[in-house]
Amino acid sequence: MSNRVKVEIYGQSYTLSGDVDEAYVQKLARYVDEKMRAVAEATQTVDSVRVAVLAAMALADELHTREHDTGHRDDALRERAQQCLTILERALKQTA
Repeated sequence: MSNRVKVEIYGQSYTLSGDVDEAYVQKLARYVDEKMRAVAEATQTVDSVRVAVLAAMALADELHTREHDTGHRDDALRERAQQCLTILERALKQTA
């Protein structure tokens, strides 16, 4: 089923189509719009292409940082699980 969703980002209207959830697409569009407006305000840039590229870089940085943080949490969780397993194995050996 192909849906058509109209969004507005940084003063421009876009129509997206495909198997998309309208509420989700609207939420993403609002987030991108907010990011572009924040970049434009922070840099005093009026060139929309430049604002879009800088916003894309900021979004990529957010994504990369979250992936990096998640990776560290996963590593820490694996290490903690290994420690728990070692403790459990020792306890089982002592009771055998």
